[in-house]
Amino acid sequence: MKKRTKLIISGAAVVALSAAGSAAAFSSDDDDGTEVPITGVELEQASRVALEHTGGGTVTETEVGDEESYYEVEVKRLDGSSVDVQLDEQFNVVEVTDDDDSVEDDD
Repeated sequence: MKKRTKLIISGAAVVALSAAGSAAAFSSDDDDGTEVPITGVELEQASRVALEHTGGGTVTETEVGDEESYYEVEVKRLDGSSVDVQLDEQFNVVEVTDDDDSVEDDD
């Protein structure tokens, strides 16, 4: 693949992640008003790392200063399940957990 083609594809991916991440940054289930969404280049980096780790999907929510890690990125996977990807300050994945909100209760 030509270098120019690779750059175009990479740029398109960044734009797509930014658009998805920006939407996620403004949607929140923050019941007590304490969650702070990730913004800017940190949002792009955290979203990219989380989506690479989960094998794709959609970023649905983000948070800085989460109780489990520095960054939290909620990802809805292609199969419909959701996971919380916990990242440290250098954007290393430290933990991935099933998102309790994505599990339906049959009670």
